[in-house]
Amino acid sequence: MTPIFFKRAYFRPDDYQKTVFDVDYDHLRKIGVDVLFIDVDNTLVSYDETIPGSRTLELLDGLKKSGFRVILISNNHEPRVRTFADACGLPFVHGAKKPFRCGFRRAEALAGGPDPSRVAVLGDQFMTDVYGGKRMGYRVVVVDAIKRKTEKWYTKLNRRIERLALADLHRSDPDFYDGLHLGEKR
Repeated sequence: MTPIFFKRAYFRPDDYQKTVFDVDYDHLRKIGVDVLFIDVDNTLVSYDETIPGSRTLELLDGLKKSGFRVILISNNHEPRVRTFADACGLPFVHGAKKPFRCGFRRAEALAGGPDPSRVAVLGDQFMTDVYGGKRMGYRVVVVDAIKRKTEKWYTKLNRRIERLALADLHRSDPDFYDGLHLGEKR
């Protein structure tokens, strides 16, 4: 049985990719997306790293050069997010309180108030990134966590709830679930 706060549509990402490097950004551009809200921890860098690697910097720089407005959005505290964002040269939202709307609204303000259809969220967690992004009406691409061993206790709790939501999604819409190829990776 699905808990009351689970609205199935909010747990349906638009795409799944193994990493942010595998996302088809050209496809996102073709369907009208020009704003990317990207999670930091375990999406771009593991919890035990503070600055981006060269490959991540190249990706983010390429996205900016191709016309995407990129905003980093994280539930983590300001010093951690600022250190990472400054190294990337990107605006950021810290303490976003995802999946609540307040952090996404702060990110929208930084991006100039885009229409939700022009925004995509990239993140590794269903309970924060997918759920929050879908509640805002954004497209959502979920990726695998970079390094689960370094996750905080509350993220591990979210992962347990995520498993319940994914099991419900698998029962209610097995074709959609199977199409994402989540089974072997989550």
